[in-house]
Amino acid sequence: MKFTKMHGAGNDFVLFNGLEQKIDDYGKLALQVCDRHFSVGGDGMMVVEKSNIADMKMIYFNSDGSQGEMCGNGIRCFAKFVYDNKILDKEIFTVETLAGIKTIWLDVEKDRVKSVKVNMGKPIFNAKDIPVAYKEQRVIEKNIEINGQKIIFSSVLVGVPHTVIFVDSINDIDINELGRKIENHPIFPKKTNVNFVEINSRNSINVYTWERGAGRTLACGTGCCSSVVVGNVLNKLDKKVEVRAEGGIIEVEIKDEFEIFMKGTATTICVGEFKQF
Repeated sequence: MKFTKMHGAGNDFVLFNGLEQKIDDYGKLALQVCDRHFSVGGDGMMVVEKSNIADMKMIYFNSDGSQGEMCGNGIRCFAKFVYDNKILDKEIFTVETLAGIKTIWLDVEKDRVKSVKVNMGKPIFNAKDIPVAYKEQRVIEKNIEINGQKIIFSSVLVGVPHTVIFVDSINDIDINELGRKIENHPIFPKKTNVNFVEINSRNSINVYTWERGAGRTLACGTGCCSSVVVGNVLNKLDKKVEVRAEGGIIEVEIKDEFEIFMKGTATTICVGEFKQF
């Protein structure tokens, strides 16, 4: 099977053209191809399929074999993939995801994609829809206890469930330990992505993310968007923010009624042929 490996701000993925090759079991393939020791390696896997409601359909699976509704860094890579491989000959197009239809704008120079802008839609704050098992309708600056420590958190749905935690110093946080425990906390019925946010200024933040179904990643597009959304709700951030993840920089802008626009790069690492086990 022909594949392409790509990354967006260090968040890496293996992509397949499902229009040209048949895939019987997406979850099994994701587990195989994303293994970093015995295979190609990646945080997730994407497949291009036809769509009846958009220009193209993006199928996304996490590295643990579970299906994800959406992926922010992933959809930028997906957009570059379909353009570079002439699956679509458009610089503005729509992509169907399990989190809805997303509009894409490509910044192309001399037939090369320099950056990708995505309309990520509007966040959902309703606790039942995120979901969070919490008695109040919105989960903004609530307490959760981990290892006997009270942590102030906020939760929002931006395609997938996200929990945002503002910290004074991100380097003082055990991202892996806290991330894993919060992801699997019973208050989150479908688990959650966990974002630790350090504010540099009103238009600059650092975000380190523990992703649901993938673990520690170098960047999370929907996590960066969620962090800026919650920062705006709490009046900690401006509408346009430079988000510094561990693997790169993503620009997030909040417009009317919290409509989110994300912009960043997408890079092809390699192409090859994968032999299923």
